[in-house]
Amino acid sequence: MGRRSSRWRDGVGVLVVRGSGERVPVSVPVEVARSYRARTRGLLGRDGVEGALLLTPAGSVHTFGMRFAIDVAYLDRGLRVLAVRTMAPGRLGLPRLRSRHVLEAEAGAMEGWGVRVGVRVEVEVERG
Repeated sequence: MGRRSSRWRDGVGVLVVRGSGERVPVSVPVEVARSYRARTRGLLGRDGVEGALLLTPAGSVHTFGMRFAIDVAYLDRGLRVLAVRTMAPGRLGLPRLRSRHVLEAEAGAMEGWGVRVGVRVEVEVERG
């Protein structure tokens, strides 16, 4: 599953979505925001994101100050998707029970990657 969340640091890596059945795994660039500062900054002030942003630990998000709509996937400890929502700018997402991580991407991206409830994702980070 890649490195455990307790070992993740702010940085970059690859998000792997295997989906189910005969679906070919999808690899997407991912930024990991583990520090308080990186999680607080998130996607604020950006005009877009290449790939995804993983906030860890996190159980909820907001889109105040955002310039674009985002897909939000709430993940449990094992990186299994609990819920996926699209949020417009200026919204407050409610905390999700059992959510330990939040994955963010531009609106519509996650459907194309196969990120949906029940799917387990992997995060492979570059070792530094």
